[in-house]
Amino acid sequence: MAARSGKDSIITWTLAVRPVHWLVACLAFWLVMPASADFLGHGGPVRTLALSPDGSRLLSGGFDYSVRLWEFGTQSELAVLQGHDAPVNIVTFLPDGKRALTGGGDGKLILWDLERRRPLREVAAHTSQLITLAVSNDGRILATAGWDRTLALWSLDDLTLKARWPLQSNANALVFDVDDALYSGHQDGQLLRRDKSDGYVDAEFIGHGLPVTCLLATRDGKRLLSAALDGSLWLWDIDQRRAVRHFVGHDGPVYRLQLIDDDTTLVSIGHDGRLRDWDVASGALRGELSAHDGPAWSVGVTPDGRFAVTAGSDASLRVWHRATGDRIGIPVADTGRPEPWLDSDEPGPRMFRKCAACHALSTDEPARSGPHFVGLFGRQAGSVDGYRYSSALRQSHLVWNDETLRALFAEGPDIYLPGTKMPVQKISDPERLAALIAYLRVLTGPTLD
Repeated sequence: MAARSGKDSIITWTLAVRPVHWLVACLAFWLVMPASADFLGHGGPVRTLALSPDGSRLLSGGFDYSVRLWEFGTQSELAVLQGHDAPVNIVTFLPDGKRALTGGGDGKLILWDLERRRPLREVAAHTSQLITLAVSNDGRILATAGWDRTLALWSLDDLTLKARWPLQSNANALVFDVDDALYSGHQDGQLLRRDKSDGYVDAEFIGHGLPVTCLLATRDGKRLLSAALDGSLWLWDIDQRRAVRHFVGHDGPVYRLQLIDDDTTLVSIGHDGRLRDWDVASGALRGELSAHDGPAWSVGVTPDGRFAVTAGSDASLRVWHRATGDRIGIPVADTGRPEPWLDSDEPGPRMFRKCAACHALSTDEPARSGPHFVGLFGRQAGSVDGYRYSSALRQSHLVWNDETLRALFAEGPDIYLPGTKMPVQKISDPERLAALIAYLRVLTGPTLD
């Protein structure tokens, strides 16, 4: 079937059409609107996402250190959950849909109460990045792995540590099978099975040559799926401990997988930004589309299988109708602000386009993921009322001017302001940087106050 993507380019999507769902009834209205919105709010690449068990809500975590809770049907933001001091690497709902777990580059593990929008428990789980986690099928045990070469087991009730095992190589992926055996995929390409009672490795699956990025286990307990940084995607027979199928199609690293349709369909996404559907039995590619122009870090599919959500390096989460490949969105609300930077090819306006996504130019505009730019020059950093700044920015005592803005972008926020939640972005060309600063002066001048 031929369909149009969100970029008005023709793609090929060969999935069978499914019965109409209540949300699909809105498609005719949505798709004729002149513009559509994604889930927007993160101030940088979106690293991870998860859909609630009933598909009504969405969680996302980003490089801006934030966790965001969304209403799926309306694509509206319900809450911004602040607790991490580094990019968020992994989010997941617990089966009750009322709690969630998140892990980040700060090594923190946080258990959230989503009804009250606050942390229930928070622990320093790893001394380096917490990369992945998995919940046992009985709902009692949580496994986490960090880049401190350890794998830890926790009681899910209160996040008390039950065991910690050293690793020869950092683990990037974890999954429990139906019998609650624990599998880990490692930076050196190892794929191992452990007994969760003592951490003993009782099986090794050999095949990946580069870091393993994702693991899934089928519900029948017979098969395992793995993806790696070299673009390989394998189906394993657990009893035989060997790969029985290779899925070929990704150009570059594969980052996330999901099994759907009673484990007969595999969905994958990766560095090439393309969303792919595979037939698990044959390994055949059923369909693919260009989900993001750059890397896509995560994917989720609604429980009914009709919609896929993708997370990209462009700071957006996008919804796709799987039967047609159409990009779905709620109509964009007109903020009423002029956007002259969209009509100019000059360096300053062109470079400001990225800033515009995260910063308002007046106090009358809807709040964005970053503080507004009203009175930017001469303003003390961390001083906008009501905006939740990182402690690094609040305590910096900086005043924004040509010199400090030049240093911020020349060195990069992570170097100039260690601990800031600003997305990492550097401008190495002095002329382009000067053009951006000059344009910021024009936009944030008295006429826009």
